Amino acid sequence: MEQPRYLIDTNAVIDYLGKKLPVTGMDFMDSVINAVPNVSVITKIEVLGFNAPFEYDQLLIGFMNDAAIFDLTDSIVDTTIGIRKKHKTKLPDAVIAATALVYDLVLISRNISDFKNIAGLRLIDPYRLYIKRFGARPGWTLTK
Repeated sequence: MEQPRYLIDTNAVIDYLGKKLPVTGMDFMDSVINAVPNVSVITKIEVLGFNAPFEYDQLLIGFMNDAAIFDLTDSIVDTTIGIRKKHKTKLPDAVIAATALVYDLVLISRNISDFKNIAGLRLIDPYRLYIKRFGARPGWTLTK
């Protein structure tokens, strides 16, 4: 079985680099980051737009320089439009969700509620470390 690939949401980047995650979350994120971190262009904008002290800002810049940045494509734009038409999702969250859907990535975020109604989106919360798949059938499907 193929290992899942991940897209890291802004809050997960900041929590990881700030060492705010529990030990299991830090260990999980270490393995994701070591395999080349994937982020949306929205996450890059949000992370680098964060008003941080110089040392932390350099850490954020270094992280983004090492990351694979998924830019906007027509597929992401079209998927974002579909998400926005169906849900009351903020534009940045809709773009991040669309990026994960288009590239078949598991989204890492602590803000599960921001994405819970988006069909087919796979999520993992680094504070809880379980994957939830929404839209596959009523209720929650937990996957190890």
